[in-house]
Amino acid sequence: MQFPTYTKPLVWGFIGGAVACMIVGFSWGGWVTGSTARKDTATAAHDAVVTALAPICAEQFRAQAGASAKIAELAKTSSWERGSAVEKSGFALMPGSKTTDTDVARACAELLASPPVPKT
Repeated sequence: MQFPTYTKPLVWGFIGGAVACMIVGFSWGGWVTGSTARKDTATAAHDAVVTALAPICAEQFRAQAGASAKIAELAKTSSWERGSAVEKSGFALMPGSKTTDTDVARACAELLASPPVPKT
């Protein structure tokens, strides 16, 4: 079976167009592979959990006896050690969890270091 003479350039044109389309799609089009999408989803879910749990940790820390003195003591520690201090206090441990999340403890320490937002 013989193919017409223009078949070979046509096939190479399709291949070149497909490669160019993939390069443009992955570079500027926002296309991602499945593994990248799963990684991004897991990161977003973890960030959402940290955002939800950090205020709970901060409120529990502020509700303890002598909270203002402990917050002042926390403010005196370096910013690198505040997360560890909150973690050691036990307020970053959420009900049902066996371990504390260091990201929650760091976010909680940041909330405690900033002035509280007045409730409206």
